[in-house]
Amino acid sequence: MKILFIGDVVGGPGRKIVAQVLPRIIPRWGIDLVVCNAENSAGGSGLTLRCHEELVDAGVDVMTMGDHVYRKDDIFAIFDRGAPVVRPANFPRESPGEELSIVKGRSGAEVAVFTVVGRTFMKPADCPFLAADRVLERIKGRTPVILVDIHAEATSEKQLMGRYLDGRVSAVLGTHTHVATADEQILRGGTAYQTDVGMTGPYDSILGRRYDRVLSTTLTCVPSHFDVATGDPQLHGALVTIDPLSGKAVEISRVSINQDEALRLLTDSSPRPSAV
Repeated sequence: MKILFIGDVVGGPGRKIVAQVLPRIIPRWGIDLVVCNAENSAGGSGLTLRCHEELVDAGVDVMTMGDHVYRKDDIFAIFDRGAPVVRPANFPRESPGEELSIVKGRSGAEVAVFTVVGRTFMKPADCPFLAADRVLERIKGRTPVILVDIHAEATSEKQLMGRYLDGRVSAVLGTHTHVATADEQILRGGTAYQTDVGMTGPYDSILGRRYDRVLSTTLTCVPSHFDVATGDPQLHGALVTIDPLSGKAVEISRVSINQDEALRLLTDSSPRPSAV
């Protein structure tokens, strides 16, 4: 089975290119499940009901969140609806929201999805490694196909999580830094890994924000609102092929689709675009 994991969707430009691309590539690439990190989808921070609905309508099946999970009050209504949106599993147990989502892909196979946040250069949180162990105990015997979003700043912490879970999950894929890394690989135990799958949003920016605002604050120390940029929208992520019986990854490839490619997808009838 094929799972597409889309990196941090940032604001309107990110949601728009997801809506342009997903309906075209899901059938053409034979994608069984789409997961995306949606914690920056509403104005660059948080998730609203409208943004959630836009992503669902585009074809996203499961959404992971990170350190900005509670930035928009709508998230509580989204959780109340029982939507497959997961907050970090290493937040306190009293934190609102589910830490795990198990859903059926288009092929009928079940997939478990959860996320953890890192602790290096991040706000305080419980141990992500022990939290992952606890969630895996919950999944045991349910499905071998498991995808983990490691939402962290430090590359070393992400790499360590990949090795720690190697052979126990299907994929460990990184988010949060908004910059794609060129280290996609299948680890020895059969787990697909990439340190960061990149950002889905405006690339004429500083990590999705207007660079004039970021530069002004950097040079003067005067705070300003870091508005979401608009130029050069791109979709970045990872496409992972998994054996649904063993849960082992067979292949992982980076996905990078710019606006020109997105527009071509709307009119081109070729069986597979060249973005992967």
